[in-house]
Amino acid sequence: MTLTMYGIKNCDTIKKARRWLEEQGVAYQFHDYRADGLTERQLRGFVEQLGWQPLLNTRGTTWRKLDEAERNACDNAEAAIALMLAQPAIVKRPLLDDGRGHALLGFSADGYQQFISEVGV
Repeated sequence: MTLTMYGIKNCDTIKKARRWLEEQGVAYQFHDYRADGLTERQLRGFVEQLGWQPLLNTRGTTWRKLDEAERNACDNAEAAIALMLAQPAIVKRPLLDDGRGHALLGFSADGYQQFISEVGV
C-alpha cells in the first residue's frame, strides 16, 4: 500500500510533511491540487471521511481574499464543496490518505507516526 499526500507543492507545511515521510522511509505519492486537479468524487470522499468544516482552510490567504458574502455563503457542505472545487488552494493541507478509508488532515510528526502505525505502512 502506498499513501497519497494531497496538497500544493509550494506550501511550507507540505514541505515539512514530505521531508518527514522521506526521513522515515515511508513511500508515498504526491497529488498536487493545482497541477493534478481535484475531482468532485475525491472531494466528496474526503468530506465523508473528515467533514467539510475541517477541510475548509479558513485561516489561509485564499479564504482571506474572498469577500464577506462569499465567506458567509460557505455555511454548508454543498457550498463548501463548490468553493473547494473552484479554488483548490482553500482545501486544508496536507491530507494524507491510505486509499482504504483512513485519512489524516494537517501535519505533526507525532500525528503522522501514529497514523502510519495504525494503517500499517
